Amino acid sequence: MSLSRWSRPVLPMLLATLSACAPADVPAPADADPAPLVEALMLPSPPRAAQPDLVATPDGALLLSWVEPMGEAGHRLRFSRLSGDAGEWTPPQTIAEGAGWFVNWADTPHVYALPDGSLWAHWLRSTGPSRMDYGIDLVRSGDGGATWTTPQLVHPSGTPGDHGFVTFWPQARDRLGIAWLDSRQKAASGHAGHDAGGHDHAGGAAMMLRAATYDAQAEQAGEWPLDTSTCDCCTTSSAVTDRGVVVVYRGRGDGEIRDTRIVRFDGERWTPPRDVHTDGWKIAGCPVNGPVAVAEGETVWVAWYTEADGEPELRAARSDDAGDTFGAPVTLARGMQVLGRLGLARAGDHLLVSWLEQAPDERQTLVLGRYDGRWKHARRVEVATLSARGRASGIPRLQAKGDAAWLAWTDVTGDTPGLKGARVVFR
Repeated sequence: MSLSRWSRPVLPMLLATLSACAPADVPAPADADPAPLVEALMLPSPPRAAQPDLVATPDGALLLSWVEPMGEAGHRLRFSRLSGDAGEWTPPQTIAEGAGWFVNWADTPHVYALPDGSLWAHWLRSTGPSRMDYGIDLVRSGDGGATWTTPQLVHPSGTPGDHGFVTFWPQARDRLGIAWLDSRQKAASGHAGHDAGGHDHAGGAAMMLRAATYDAQAEQAGEWPLDTSTCDCCTTSSAVTDRGVVVVYRGRGDGEIRDTRIVRFDGERWTPPRDVHTDGWKIAGCPVNGPVAVAEGETVWVAWYTEADGEPELRAARSDDAGDTFGAPVTLARGMQVLGRLGLARAGDHLLVSWLEQAPDERQTLVLGRYDGRWKHARRVEVATLSARGRASGIPRLQAKGDAAWLAWTDVTGDTPGLKGARVVFR
């Protein structure tokens, strides 16, 4: 197959009826249940905001963050909080601002809340001299975002190459866990750099997955290499099980096989990487389309994008032993219309999955699916039709609050980007 579907014209939309994986559940007839209610959200972000993040806090609130351009002064990372189902967003607060940031559509900042009430955030800062030399700045706030610690790189200062695609988790009540993609070994071999557009270097050293923990003083308490060969620019995800955190990501195996892998940390040591499922997708470049995971007890649910059978497909699988083994995957969506860029959340006994689809005229649609814990009893709703094309839509964000799905994404009005949001209630 070709290097990447992102650089070629979209073929006519196909409807998927068969799958090489276990069959997906057939959606219920339209009259079986009332149609889901889709409500547009009034978000607190200004015009030209982009790169949204949406996270749930331990006390049941939502945090929305975004990046604003400041002209020649650089960029600003801000956030707002929503408490209560009918609450209002708080006035935006600034986390950081300045010049020299590395800003792109796929590798975006994140904000996170720990059970002790602390807030954590990261963004990417250019470290030079190459355009693709950039690192991860991390900060902590102990007063609700009013003040933040001095930014610190999560990797050694002076490390060349690119570092990013972060995922956060609560390692303890007051301790943060973080994993990221790290190119230090690739840079050392003289092959650093990618453009988050689907291209990386075949041959030479590969990108790594690394992790660290930070204590309540925002000091690094430990750091580990988790996998020495990963895809260069796919998002990562994490979830906490009763046996420790799991991190899912796209690996890079012999022969340029780019399948989804998982590792688990019990607080002392990490498991060796293993495939969630051996798809066998061979692609000599990064599809910029990473997996997502959620967990409860020892159950782990993972969803991912693949083109292993020659056609875009969203697959999902379940583990009942904290990620040691997974059942056969099911197909959530398949066809040339599927772009991916997944979101995943749990709402009560249900799983919520969001993704983008693209019609032959390049019109994009944000889709939301709801499933039971076995990836069955599917219900689907088209949340929004976007004006954005290509990468301009970025990666939509999904969270559950109560029984509702909350989504935030980037769209374009004319030439101006901005954030849009929706709340979806299944009835």
